[in-house]
Amino acid sequence: MNTKSLRRARPAALVLAVVAASSVALVSCSDDNDNSSSQASTPNTASFSGMTPSALKSAASSAVASAKARVSAAASSASAAASSFEASVSSEVARASKDAQNELKDVKGQGNAVSEVAITGKPRAQAGGLLAVVVNITNKTDKKASYAVQVDFLDSSGKVVETRYVGAENLAPGAKAQPVAISTKPPEPVLTPKLAKAQRY
Repeated sequence: MNTKSLRRARPAALVLAVVAASSVALVSCSDDNDNSSSQASTPNTASFSGMTPSALKSAASSAVASAKARVSAAASSASAAASSFEASVSSEVARASKDAQNELKDVKGQGNAVSEVAITGKPRAQAGGLLAVVVNITNKTDKKASYAVQVDFLDSSGKVVETRYVGAENLAPGAKAQPVAISTKPPEPVLTPKLAKAQRY
């Protein structure tokens, strides 16, 4: 090959090299675009929870319902506990009343503890509109003692319309108790409470 031919061949070789490089670049770009396109159209399912929107909504509703059920159960439990407590208190009051009545049935006169007991009225607003009396019992002896008290409710003529019994057990020396005697009679006619008997035993 002479010098002229060599000079002509160099530009041609250069053009071929540029074309080849461009083709490689195009192929490379095409591969990159295909890969990125493939990655964009095929999401990574490993990061999914596997739940459709409707399934997610259903799961959320289920969680809310479950929380409501737990709250309702807690409220029911609290209500049952309150009812149980109220029943136990009522039962205790009834038992104390019965015990006090039994202690007083053979007592003559006002009993031996009138000086240790005093009664004070309780506002009707705090007693559901009923006539209620706080019986203040103080053990003024130097020994543990129990007390039985009878409260009579009198009408305007002085007639006993209703009698209630309350008590306090095992009061230490100097200790106090404040049971409440409640009349179940209507507000009218107005009744007057009276300390009828008080016995220490």
